[in-house]
Amino acid sequence: MKILLTGAAGFIGAHCALRLLREGHRVIGVDNFNDYYDPTLKEARLDWVRQEAGDFPLLRLDLADAEAVTSVFEDSRPDVVIHLAAQAGVRYSLSNPRAYASSNIDAFLNILEGCRAYPVQHLLYASSSSVYGANQRTPYSLRDNVDHPLSLYAATKKANELMAHTYSHLFGIPCTGLRFFTVYGPWGRPDMSPIQFAQAIVTGEPLQLFNHGQHQRDFTYIDDIVESLARLLDKAPLPNPDWDREHPDPATSMAPWRLYNIGGQSPVELRDYLAVLEKHLGQRARIELLPLQAGDVLATCADVSDLQRDIGFHPRISLDEGIARFVAWFRDYYHRDPSAAQQEVLPMQMTFPLPS
Repeated sequence: MKILLTGAAGFIGAHCALRLLREGHRVIGVDNFNDYYDPTLKEARLDWVRQEAGDFPLLRLDLADAEAVTSVFEDSRPDVVIHLAAQAGVRYSLSNPRAYASSNIDAFLNILEGCRAYPVQHLLYASSSSVYGANQRTPYSLRDNVDHPLSLYAATKKANELMAHTYSHLFGIPCTGLRFFTVYGPWGRPDMSPIQFAQAIVTGEPLQLFNHGQHQRDFTYIDDIVESLARLLDKAPLPNPDWDREHPDPATSMAPWRLYNIGGQSPVELRDYLAVLEKHLGQRARIELLPLQAGDVLATCADVSDLQRDIGFHPRISLDEGIARFVAWFRDYYHRDPSAAQQEVLPMQMTFPLPS
C-alpha cells in the first residue's frame, strides 16, 4: 500500500516507518522537525531507518498549513494515512497551550480534510491514555467515561477522537483511534522518563520520587505498539450493526469508526521500574522520596481485550526485556561521547511520567 505517515521522524513514527518499509509498503513521511526537543535526534532516527530499510521520501512541512497538506494528498494519493504527528508532552501544554491548538487540532483537521477530498481506505491516528483524565477505575476500559481531561494535551487528543467520528459519520472515512499507554524503547523522546531516569542514574543526579515511588504506569514497549499498528493497517472499521443510540458503545459507532487501547496491561510501580533500570545500567540511583504531588495520576492500566479480540494480539515484551534493549541503545547513542548526553537530554524533571 501507499501510506502517508505523519510524524515520521518521531519516536513511534520512525519505528513504524521501519516496519512498513520492511514489509514492502510505499511510505511517504511528513515531519515538521520542531524544536520541542533536539531535532538532531529526529535526524538520527531517519538515518537509522534508511540504513536498516532503505530510503523513502520525507516531506518537511507544518501540517497546520492547510494548503501544504492539500498538496501532499493531491500529489501522493495515499491508500492509508497513519497520523502520529502531534505536539507531545503533558506538562509542556501548561506553558505552551497554543502549540497544541495548532499541532493537534488545526493539523488534524487538515488531515481529515485531505482524507475527505482524496478518499483513503483507512485513517489510523494516535490518541492517548491521558484522555482517561480524572477516571480512577483500572484497568482503563474503552467504555469508561473520558469527559474530564486533566491537561490541554489530553483535551486535544479527546477532540481528535470526536473530530474523527464526525468525519467518519458525515463522509464515510474509516477511522481508528489508538490510545497509547506510556510507550518506551530505543530512540525514545528525551522528555520521557526512561532517558531522564537513565541519565540521572549514570551521572549520579538525585531522583525525586513523588508519592514515595508508589505510582504505577502501564509501560508499553515500542515494538508492541508497531505490531498492533501493522495488524490494524488493513482492518478498516465497519459500522457496528448493533450500535444502540439509547445505550451507545463509546468504542464503536454506527459510522466506520473505532477506538483501541494499546498498553502492556501490566502496571509497574515506579520503584520496581527503577530497580530494572538500575540492574541493566549496573548502577544505583540516588533517590529522594517525597509526598504525592497535586494533580498526579496514581495508576494507569489498559484493558486491551478489544485489541486481542479483533487482531489476536496483546503486547508481549516484558519490562525487563524492553529496558535491556533500551539501555543498550541509550549507552550507544548518548555515551559514545560522554558529553553528548549533557548536550542532548532535556533538563531533568524528576517526577513520574504522566500518562502519554
